[in-house]
Amino acid sequence: MRCGGSCWYCRGRSLPPETMTGKILIILGAVLVVIGVLVQWGPSIPILRWLGRLPGDIVIDRPGFRFYFPLTTMVLVSLILTLLLRLLWRR
Repeated sequence: MRCGGSCWYCRGRSLPPETMTGKILIILGAVLVVIGVLVQWGPSIPILRWLGRLPGDIVIDRPGFRFYFPLTTMVLVSLILTLLLRLLWRR
């Protein structure tokens, strides 16, 4: 803090822990609501039907055993979330 905490930039950076906890809880609640909506109506959205069936997702199907590892889906979701969070928390 070069300005001694008097500018808008420095004031915004020194949030009390209670404020940060509240923001984190609100964001987690919103994420849970979005996940709930996607689980409920996901199969009716065409682009979400592709997730889990992309090339590169590993499926081993044998009698009495099924192994499923959605590698490509995880990489794609990670990229989308990374880009989205960088846009939202950009300063």
